[in-house]
Amino acid sequence: MSDLKSRSFVSAQMVADKAGVSRSAVSRTFTNGASVSEATRTKVLAAASALGYHVNHLARVLRERSSIVCLVVADMTTPIRATMVDVLTRKLQAAGKITMVINTETDTESVSSALRQTLNYRADATVVLSGTPPAALIETCLANGQQVVLINRDDQLVGSHNLGVDNALASTEALFLLRRAGCQRLGVITSTAGTASLVQRERTFVAAAQAVGMQVAITATGPTSYASGFESARQVFGRSQAPDGVFCVTDLLALGFMDAARHEFGLRIPQDLCIVGFDDIEQASWESYKLTTFAQPLTAMATHVVDLLLDPDAAGSERRLFEPVPVWRKSVRPSAS
Repeated sequence: MSDLKSRSFVSAQMVADKAGVSRSAVSRTFTNGASVSEATRTKVLAAASALGYHVNHLARVLRERSSIVCLVVADMTTPIRATMVDVLTRKLQAAGKITMVINTETDTESVSSALRQTLNYRADATVVLSGTPPAALIETCLANGQQVVLINRDDQLVGSHNLGVDNALASTEALFLLRRAGCQRLGVITSTAGTASLVQRERTFVAAAQAVGMQVAITATGPTSYASGFESARQVFGRSQAPDGVFCVTDLLALGFMDAARHEFGLRIPQDLCIVGFDDIEQASWESYKLTTFAQPLTAMATHVVDLLLDPDAAGSERRLFEPVPVWRKSVRPSAS
């Protein structure tokens, strides 16, 4: 009896782990007509047999509707968001999904109307890549049987999967880099957007600095843009006791800050000023910037989203943080001069 009871809780992830494949590979093995190599199929079937795994056909039937996945996106023109949408749509299309993109740069009612359309089209899932829409609209998607994946939000909605980047780790590491470079006066450049990710980066950096006896000047002049970073530098270096080490909560802010510091105030980077960013957008690697930053592991996150959407047993809540990848360039001194 105990053996039968334990077998009833075998999941697709357990089969994937035993077979050494992804959850999506397990799903494709048990989906008629799906593309899967013979070697993978053999490993999955052997693992399933050993574990006593059986596909939840009822859950699969309830979820098989249109293959439409709705992406709810804000700030689509920013480099990091554009890259995230590009990576996600490519992964989803390769998995046979149809992508519907909802631009949330409009009023709440328009976003609400667009989300209702996804319900009318019987979308399989909604992936939310922004601070909007409000939680109540997302709960409507859950109540109508959609899978919901939240990316870089702080909602704790029962039944949704919440994926994010470990912002606290990056902020702590950013402080380490600046301290190792010998920076004595620290600053954080953020925006007025107030999203969960940006706020966490700012607060963690400040708390980590205070823990070692250092104070941090916080500057926010507008939206998360190049122009806001440029204006922040004007304010910061227009007064006494300007910082010699700065953490910008996004690369876009960092690039504007760097240009103003160099071209309007004649500062040398990294000799006079060290700067750390976050996101690793394409422009951060350009010769004019060579920005030291932290990359969001977008490919790994997109792969996990697809695995969740292909897995008939992936119902329920999940909170997972992905580790940001440090990208060392030339905007920070390697050690104190």
